Amino acid sequence: MEFITGEWFGRLLGVLVVNLILSGDNAVVIAMAARTLEGANRRKAIIWGAAGAVVLRLVFAGLITLLLAVPLLQVVGGLLLVWIAWKLIHEGDGGDDEDKVKAGTSTWQAVRIIIVADAVMSLDNVIALVQAARIGGEVDTSLLVIGLATTIPLVIFGAALLTSLLSRFPFLVYLGAGLLIYLAVEMIFADKLTHPYLEHYESIEWIIGLGAAVAFMVVAWLWARRSSTEETG
Repeated sequence: MEFITGEWFGRLLGVLVVNLILSGDNAVVIAMAARTLEGANRRKAIIWGAAGAVVLRLVFAGLITLLLAVPLLQVVGGLLLVWIAWKLIHEGDGGDDEDKVKAGTSTWQAVRIIIVADAVMSLDNVIALVQAARIGGEVDTSLLVIGLATTIPLVIFGAALLTSLLSRFPFLVYLGAGLLIYLAVEMIFADKLTHPYLEHYESIEWIIGLGAAVAFMVVAWLWARRSSTEETG
């Protein structure tokens, strides 16, 4: 098939990594909302809640894809990805937010809680996903659909696995944050307002992206180490 290229597979890997890293909090929200239900009711709440959340993400993705053509919005989106990357590393425990998630007392109440909570939390996820699915400046529909479709199994089944992996291999969080920084650089380069000034550097855009990602990971690691030392000291 014509669209199955090396670049497409590379982008697919990026989409899946972004989805995996950013779906953890949403998986926790679903688990918290359905925690008082049992058996079939819990499964039904989780499945319908996740399905409703994905429909909202489709709407968000369509709106964001259109809005990215507006000058400066890609720069704003890139800066938002930097903030998401920082939050990913330094607010990874999310304990306070999880405690605020109300548990549903019925299946449909839990579904409603899941959809509303996911809608509030998923806008940043969708921005990252839309950027990861872009090839040659255009959003690849097949990649975006795959990314949104894999949200369901990741959110439903991924909470325990993701928590275990990130606890065992903390560097995965930094790699995920580094990927977001790389995508942020791409967004800043692609913005209609900044592109004319940056197009002379397009040949080394990937080097700038990698350099920014590495620099961010080093700074974030040093900051986390300093914070840990202050807490223990």
